[in-house]
Amino acid sequence: MASPSQATLLLQKQLKDLCKNPVDGFSAGLVDENNLFEWSVTIIGPPDTLYDGGYFNAIMTFPQDYPNSPPTVRFTSEVWHPNVYTDGKVCISILHPPGDDPNGYELSSERWTPIHTVESIVLSIISMLSSPNDESPANVDAAKEWRERRADFRKKVGRCVRKSQEMM
Repeated sequence: MASPSQATLLLQKQLKDLCKNPVDGFSAGLVDENNLFEWSVTIIGPPDTLYDGGYFNAIMTFPQDYPNSPPTVRFTSEVWHPNVYTDGKVCISILHPPGDDPNGYELSSERWTPIHTVESIVLSIISMLSSPNDESPANVDAAKEWRERRADFRKKVGRCVRKSQEMM
């Protein structure tokens, strides 16, 4: 199990790397400079997707035993998406605890591994925005709308994008 000092050192390194070499599509930093375990992330809606032009804020909270356990990611901006719970929590395989899936939907290789970084997590979320997985939805209503009433889904996402732009 990673000690808090190992987690602290790793998070300091990842923050320094992102500051030195920013990645297109998002920005990340600490919510409070005295707490390395809570990050603020802004994801720019991926080009050529329904989320294009949006600025979606999220909080990434790391456990004390990071990188052995995954962080949680919760959008603080409104996001209408099959893989985002109504409270904003992101549901993607790499954020699920390591090991076998008790529900049998995911392979253990798809779940959390300690090789993931803030960058790989956020890039996975950007990919999720581009390609919703409606087979295992966190938001059943959004998934149903995505499948059956795409025009309504587009309108709701468009409202989220406009709202995110107004918050900037």
